[in-house]
Amino acid sequence: MGRPVVGITTYLTRAAWGAWELDAALVPASYVQAVSLTGGAPVLVPPGASVEETLDAVDGLIFSGGSDLDPSLYGAAAHAETLGVVRERDEFELTLMRAALERDVPMLAICRGSQVLNVALGGGIEQHLPDVIGDAKHRETPGAFAEHDVDVLPGTRLAEIVGERADVKSHHHQGYGELGAGLRVAARAEDGTVEALEDPARRFTVGVLWHPEEGEDLALFEALVAEAAAYRNARRP
Repeated sequence: MGRPVVGITTYLTRAAWGAWELDAALVPASYVQAVSLTGGAPVLVPPGASVEETLDAVDGLIFSGGSDLDPSLYGAAAHAETLGVVRERDEFELTLMRAALERDVPMLAICRGSQVLNVALGGGIEQHLPDVIGDAKHRETPGAFAEHDVDVLPGTRLAEIVGERADVKSHHHQGYGELGAGLRVAARAEDGTVEALEDPARRFTVGVLWHPEEGEDLALFEALVAEAAAYRNARRP
């Protein structure tokens, strides 16, 4: 039956290649490679795609990283450090997320993507973590990944996949506020920051603030692809 199809949401941003500088729908190649290496068939899902046709076509989803969400979408005023908002992307991904949750599509939500998950379920965003923890260890240098450990809570789906402790690469200045309906904390950094959340009532709904596509351990992608294959087999006997 072929590989399970995994959709990856894209950025909507200005980009340059060759002689061109144009608005582009793109995603770092590491996402595509991680899906391919773990047995999935990656496809890109840009803002403006048909939500229902996309969900008919894919067996799993990755909500990728990117810029800050528009705070008005979770009922907050913008912090001075909330930057780079792309409202078109925000609205599309929230619509796709809610429709995917309704269908219980397996999903891995990464960094910004996990914040989209939280907001889609009625949660909020901590807009600038340095205000809370007193430093910028989760994004020390713009354009470079920070490295730190996370402690994974026992009994979670995440613990089954990555174990009780993981070394991660992160690049975020925002965190989770109030958790959305049905979500639970799955991991914390040493400073107490919530680094992952999940919905235990759904087939596979896991969100992490770090970037597993940039690490050597592809266990999260292996788990997603396996769930995507099971989802495909269940709906296409």
